Amino acid sequence: MAASLLSSGDLLADRRYAYAMAAAKEGDHEAAADLLAQALEMAPLWPPALLALGDAKLALGDKPAAIAAWQAALAGQPEDTLGARPRLARCGIGAVEAAVGDAYIRALFDDYAPRFDQHLRGTLGYSGPETLMAALAAAAPGRTFERVLDLGCGTGLMGEAIRPSAQWLGGCDLSPAMVARAATKGVYDDLQTIGLIDYLAGQHADLILAADVLVYLGDLAPVFAAAAAALVPGGLLAFTVQKGADGLTLGEDLRYAHAEGLLRRWADEAGLVPLSISDCATRCDRGVPVPGLVLVLSKG
Repeated sequence: MAASLLSSGDLLADRRYAYAMAAAKEGDHEAAADLLAQALEMAPLWPPALLALGDAKLALGDKPAAIAAWQAALAGQPEDTLGARPRLARCGIGAVEAAVGDAYIRALFDDYAPRFDQHLRGTLGYSGPETLMAALAAAAPGRTFERVLDLGCGTGLMGEAIRPSAQWLGGCDLSPAMVARAATKGVYDDLQTIGLIDYLAGQHADLILAADVLVYLGDLAPVFAAAAAALVPGGLLAFTVQKGADGLTLGEDLRYAHAEGLLRRWADEAGLVPLSISDCATRCDRGVPVPGLVLVLSKG
């Protein structure tokens, strides 16, 4: 049997891999590394095992071995649905701002879709839609919107929140599984499986939303420019990001953090004027609130 991302093609190797994942989850990275090495003896160059071996080696403090394993995983799966490239970027290999690719995001959220709402709301305490609605109410009290675009709409949580204030609502997401779930909520007038910059091309709107989406994009200058082109005069761009202390950083969670000064610079370059920039925390990580920012920008 040929190796795939679901199976190495060797039952014993698959079992070693499963045992290794269980060991890693329990924090026994030494056992995980040993089991993964055994799996790779049976199924050499199997990308999931190489990726996991890199994670185990990094947890054990062996950064060179981690890098070598991730590079081998990326060589075996160049489209990188597994996320080897952002792991390497965090170790100084490759450009940080372009490390998180569309294929990785699509695969991540296609897998996440069935449990997304429950995990996000329950386990992570996600409050992105509520945070954005409060920011909009403060920056533009009482305002309703003729045409709203929800970027990276996911399963439609933001769509549900904004729908009473939107005459027309469109959404996009890279993940077909997410778009399918959003469609079941019946709040969107249009849904497309497409990247957000491509979605914005040729659009017009008086409100563009991005709830917990731009954390998967490093350089936001093209996003701001595309949003500014799509917004009518006086239109608003409202979004949340993870807060960075300086410039652009890629965290252990493979999500980007953006510093306020960098966001202000990109906004100014795109001709967008900040109406409000506030600290927030839209989700928790292992029970700890993740520092973030919520921004409302206006065109003109």
